[in-house]
Amino acid sequence: MTVWDRPEPRSRPVPLDRERIVAAAVALADEGGLEAVSLRKVAARLNAGPMRLYGYIATKEELFDLMVDEVQAEILPEERPDDWREALRVLAHGTRRTVLRHEWLADLLGGRPALGPNGLAVTEAKLAALDGLAGVDTVMRAVETVSAYVTGAIRREIANLRAERATGLSKLDWQRAHGPHVTRMLDTGRFPALAKAVHDGTDVDAETSFTTGLDWVLDAVATKLA
Repeated sequence: MTVWDRPEPRSRPVPLDRERIVAAAVALADEGGLEAVSLRKVAARLNAGPMRLYGYIATKEELFDLMVDEVQAEILPEERPDDWREALRVLAHGTRRTVLRHEWLADLLGGRPALGPNGLAVTEAKLAALDGLAGVDTVMRAVETVSAYVTGAIRREIANLRAERATGLSKLDWQRAHGPHVTRMLDTGRFPALAKAVHDGTDVDAETSFTTGLDWVLDAVATKLA
């Protein structure tokens, strides 16, 4: 029996339910990342004994599943656009904004499908955007492709944000600190394509990079649908 199917126990002193438990866990993760979340710490925040939580959640993995489903509700738009590209674009940007609010979510994206009600609703919205435009296998591969791009791009952005905090260096500061080394390596002539990118390429912010890459992936999907 999964956590989604298992009934909650009856209320006792210091009323608990999964909603309160998950809200406390999300707050802890928002403050300190997934490493700040444990059943003991969640129980302490709720002023309850740790063993009380095991009546509602059997493992930390189940707690993570519930946390992911809780914040995935933030991805879903109030209304689904009629155009498939816009529908997938809205979901992609909604995912990015949600991860930026809940940075720990980046560590749990991908992998096996999310089976909670909100996770299933997000998957349904992706598939429904393309429903009837191609065979089911083509639709599934298209959704997988877009999701893979979104997950990869978001994880890269979060990794850069974490690097800034860990080193105390902004992107520009880091580039300046490593500039002499990069210049020496490029001057060897061994990396002409990289040298061209460094000297002639345009640096853009994370949102612009995300949007451009997403549009290119959607262009590729459009060719398959055609």
